[in-house]
This record gives sequence, C-alpha cells and structure tokens, in this order.
Amino acid sequence: MVSTEVGQFGTRRFMGMFNVMENQNSSAYLASELYLTDGPFDSPQDFNRINILGRYRYALPGEQELVLTASHFSSKWDASGQIPQRAIDQGLIGRFGAIDDTEGGQTSRTNIVLNHNKNLGVGESLETTAFISHYDFELFSNFTFFLEDPVNGDQIRQFEDRMLAGAKTVYQNKMAKLGTMDFEYNAGIGFRYDNVNDNQLSSTLNRQELLERLAFGDVDEMNGYAFAGATFRSGKFAFEPALRMDYFRFDYYNKLSTLYDNRSEEKVAFSPKFNTIFSPSQNTQIFLKTGIGFHSNDTRVVVANGGEEILPAAYGVDLGTILKPVDKLVFNATLWSLFLDQEFVYVGDAAIVEPSGKTGRMGIEVGARYQPLEWLYVYSDANFTHAGSTEEPEGEDYIPLAPDFTMSGGLTLGGGQGLSGGINYRYIDDRPANEDNSIIAEGYFVTDATVNYSLKNWTFGLIVENLFDTEWNETQFATESRLRNESMPFEEIHFTPGTPFYVRGKVTVNF
Repeated sequence: MVSTEVGQFGTRRFMGMFNVMENQNSSAYLASELYLTDGPFDSPQDFNRINILGRYRYALPGEQELVLTASHFSSKWDASGQIPQRAIDQGLIGRFGAIDDTEGGQTSRTNIVLNHNKNLGVGESLETTAFISHYDFELFSNFTFFLEDPVNGDQIRQFEDRMLAGAKTVYQNKMAKLGTMDFEYNAGIGFRYDNVNDNQLSSTLNRQELLERLAFGDVDEMNGYAFAGATFRSGKFAFEPALRMDYFRFDYYNKLSTLYDNRSEEKVAFSPKFNTIFSPSQNTQIFLKTGIGFHSNDTRVVVANGGEEILPAAYGVDLGTILKPVDKLVFNATLWSLFLDQEFVYVGDAAIVEPSGKTGRMGIEVGARYQPLEWLYVYSDANFTHAGSTEEPEGEDYIPLAPDFTMSGGLTLGGGQGLSGGINYRYIDDRPANEDNSIIAEGYFVTDATVNYSLKNWTFGLIVENLFDTEWNETQFATESRLRNESMPFEEIHFTPGTPFYVRGKVTVNF
C-alpha cells in the first residue's frame, strides 16, 4: 500500500506498506511514513516526522512462533509555544503568533522487540517478550517569557538520552481444574531497566547560548515485577482475583554537586484487584471491578524525599453494565471512583514533580453503539467527573485542568467500494485552571469529517479537520509571566491555539 496526502499549511504526508515476503513458515513487511508541515502559525513550524516499521514472523517446529519487530521514529520542529491571552487582547500578536518563536526541539526513538509464543498443550501457552529501546529528547520552551530574567528571557532547555531494556514471560492455562471447578489462570514475571544519561534542565538564550544549568545528572531505575490472576466461573457469575508485586530501585547521580553525590532508594508495592462479573442473559452484563495500584514518581524526587511516600497508593472502584436491548444496539454505563494518597504534578519549567496532596475523583461514564444498517454506524460517549483535593478547604480544592464533562462521538457511512465517509466530534467543557477556580480554561466543541471514494485498489479521500473553523485552545495552563514591556508579572491563561479549518487530500493505492 502507498498513500500520499497533501493539505493546507504546506503539509505533505507520504506513507507506504510493503509485503517483503510471505510463505507458510514466515512473513515480513515494511511500513514507513514521512510527514512535513509548516502549520498555521505565523512563524513556520518546519515540522517533520518519519516513522519506519519492519516485522518478521517465523514459525518454529513444535507450535512455536517468533516475531521480530523493529521501528524508528524521529521528529524535529520549531514552535511558537504557549501564548498569554493579554498579548492578543493588546494587539501585540495574533492567535497564531509568538512571544518567543525560537522554541522547538527534536526527538527520536528506536525499538527492537522480540516475541516468542509456544503452545504447551490443550489450553496452555507460554509467551515471552523482550525489548530494547533508545530514546532521546531535546526541548526548548519559554513559559514565563521575562519573569525570571528580564534581560535574556526565561527560555529553558530540557534534555535526556535514555536506554530502556526489559523482558516479560507469561504462562497461561485456560483449562485448569480446582476439584470439580473449571477455571483459567495466568502468571508471569518481568523487569524494565531505564538508564538516562545527562538528564538536564538549563537556562538558554536563542537555543544557542547556555546561561545556567539548573539540573544535571544521571538516572538509573529498575522495576522488577511478578503477577498472577485467575478467572473462576460459577453459573452466571465470574470472579477474577489478581495480584501484582513491584520492586523499584531508584538511583540518581547529581553532576551539579562539587562532591560525589549518588543517592539510591528502594520500594516494594503490592497491587491486588478483584473483579466480579454477573451475566444474567446473553445480552446483559453487570460488573464490579476493584483494585489498588500506585502513582509512580520521578527518580530525582524520590531520592530528594528520602524514599518517603514515593509510591502512594491509588484506589479504584468501577460499577457498571453493558446492555444489548435489541440487535445491533449496545449501551454501556459505569459509575467509577479513584482516590490517590498523593497526586504529583510535573512542573516543566522547573523540571520537578511537585506533590499536591490527596485527591479524589468520582464520575459516571455512558456510551452507545448502534449499527442500524450495514453501511451506517453511530456512536457516542460521555463522561461526567467530580474531582477535588480531599485536604483543602471548599472553594480551594479544585484540581487544575481536571475536566468536569467530556463527550465524543460520530457516525460512519459506507464501506468497501464506492463512496464512504464520516463525521465525528469531541467536546470538553470549561474547567478550573487553578485551585480556587478564579482562572478558567475554556472548553470547546470541534468537528472533523472525511469523504472517501474507492475504485478497485485506489482510494481518493478528503480529510477536513475543524469543519466549522471553531476557535479553540488546545493546551491551556494558568501561568504567571511577564512580557518585555511589563513592569509587573500577571497570572492568566496561556495557551496553544487549536488547529483551524484544515483540509487534506489523500490518495492510496493497494497492491
């Protein structure tokens, strides 16, 4: 398959997928994507992205299979960054302008994954996965403009060079017996190791000049784990107990210290869960899912806190149902809650993770799927959530940017040869941007559409993003900043504008 897209803002996308070989015992294919765009911003984005993926499958004697997957992703861009609303109101810039257009960055990731599957007998299998990955990241940002440095500005550089490696083995038995009771179970062990060299945060000028190193060090993090779970069925009930154990070791070598400064912490966490599923009929299911997990943390914060409260518990409960009242119509509804012993917030301009206390979230989720005709499919989902800090007084207990109400949905028409298409929407309501709700992050309703025409192995398509050219803010934060012409700082919404009306044409050929 080869696909080409051309759109507004100088956008170009080229995609390809090729079957390299295929026979009874093995197969291989290669996929690639190249994406280029300047975006709608006043300063060209010069965004480019390339994806390459290859996969080789080989069947071994004894009902075994090996799958080797290799992939590479890289991207580079310039950015206009987040902008303050007052700069637009004062006429300094437009919605797609910039205060500091020297922001931007680059990143890449290379992955090699090996999967081995073996059939051990009737209902028994063993699956092993091993991977190694290299990831690098460099980002230049300016969130506060001239708040800290009125001469050079507040541009920061974040950088890391990370190697990841890990493996996991899972044994599964779908036909086990406990006395006269049939059940199924799985158990496994695994590990992941992260090595991060030269993890750093620095003050910079125009991406070129290093003004000051704010954080600089090496991170090593090991996570070893083991887990087991089972499913017992009795009549119309199914019971699913499970338990996972995690061991973490955090190491941080601080290169800013004049003395040798290498600190380590260790922690063990147990995460049980128990699900109960009741199926009174083929078209009705009621479930209760409970579990305890943990909120992971940043290694630099772990060692700084001396290992205290570094893996705070997370408690979750879901009570829901799935109903199929008539053919081709499905409803789902869930009441859920999530409580955290400690919520962590990443502060990008300081490169730290800040604890923000205990929090609770409760909500209801509803959805529907309906396909009245073979060529017509309609769906919609909605989620209402109440979120807040459990340790702060009323009126000061909002969780910044936690959404209250979200919706998504759409419809799809056609399929196969001839004309097809669809329209979908996403909605998020206004939400608090700070703890006392004095600053509001504006919600939005955005609609996208597609139209395709297929003739034999050719497909011609039109993709329209933001069909009604809605003015919406994609990224929003309540930030204190100061512009060059201001004597005092000001806190308000800083945002990245969402994509305006945008059209892409697409041609795909399969062979």
